Amino acid sequence: MPVITEIADLKRLYKRRVPRMFYDYCESGSWTEQTFRENTTDFALIRLRQRVAVDMEGRSVASTMIGQDVAMPVALAPVGMTGMQHADGEILAARAAGRFGVPYTLSTMSICSIEDVAAATDRPFWFQLYVMRDQEFLENMIARAKAAGCSALVLTLDLQILGQRHKDIKNGLSTRPKPTVGTVADLSWRWRWGLGMLGTKRRGFGNIVGHAKGVKDVSSLMDWTADQFDPRLDWDKIRRIKELWGGKLILKGILDAEDARRAADLGCDAIVVSNHGGRQLDGALSAIRILPEIVEAVGDRVEILFDSGIRSGQDVLKALAMGAQGTFIGRAYIYGLGAMGEAGVTRALKIIAKELDTTMALCGRKSVRDLDRDILLTGPEFDRYRRADRP
Repeated sequence: MPVITEIADLKRLYKRRVPRMFYDYCESGSWTEQTFRENTTDFALIRLRQRVAVDMEGRSVASTMIGQDVAMPVALAPVGMTGMQHADGEILAARAAGRFGVPYTLSTMSICSIEDVAAATDRPFWFQLYVMRDQEFLENMIARAKAAGCSALVLTLDLQILGQRHKDIKNGLSTRPKPTVGTVADLSWRWRWGLGMLGTKRRGFGNIVGHAKGVKDVSSLMDWTADQFDPRLDWDKIRRIKELWGGKLILKGILDAEDARRAADLGCDAIVVSNHGGRQLDGALSAIRILPEIVEAVGDRVEILFDSGIRSGQDVLKALAMGAQGTFIGRAYIYGLGAMGEAGVTRALKIIAKELDTTMALCGRKSVRDLDRDILLTGPEFDRYRRADRP
């Protein structure tokens, strides 16, 4: 086992152990992948202000997210097909998050179902909802999340139309799977992954198969999903879903100040500044570039969470200093899961917590609640995309 000190170490191990098609599913964006790349490279344009001779005894990275106490302001983001990165992946990730003290978010497109995760964990988790055309399925999904004790609904707004992801199409993940000789050979070589899959009965999309009309297996699921993401999703539908849910509501996929204002007007509990990890609109600004504008627009009206591009505790700190009250990690924990299962997710969380704590201390702050833009240094390369600077 190599020495693991950073998320990049987990990524290298993950790449060796997980089949190429699922690695590509995680580690890719839409079209040219410009936005996917800039989600991470734009973080590097932000520099930190070092402070010294400050008493650093009694530091804390603990905080709250939508009123829930968290060990650090980091939640595990919803990631589709997590159970194909590692057998029973959603259950393992939820367990690791619960034991660490951070929220876990289950995707609509998970392999393990809501009921699977609820039965295997002892802490409430969040549920992410995609809006489908099938209204009965939509209402039943919300009812199932309530019955499972989910403590928040994360409503994804930026997947009305599926962005084109070249690698997924070429690997057969956006259409009915078509195994090739190369794919079969790759699957057979990943023996550790294969043994795990042989040992679990959860290999389909547990939230959909057996719950949606006419969807009895993966083959019929592909036909169903081809035309199910609802392009008619608008603010009126979001309002009706809010009323139907009746609990904590987080709106994910906000990348514009005007949309942020609409979300705040709706009375949601939080918004997530996110571009879907660069997997939807290629050419959109990175999430970290647009964050200050959204904080300026609605930061005093609604809790602002951040997603897309975080690969370290320093990235978490930068997002918090720019005004986010909490963050999501997706790929960072998937690397750990694919590399080492539940222990890998825990390792990823420990790495991020240590980096966050150490960086915070070297910036002269004792609590994540005290982070602000005073500890950041940005130049024209970063700030020129602010709306106020646009012609």
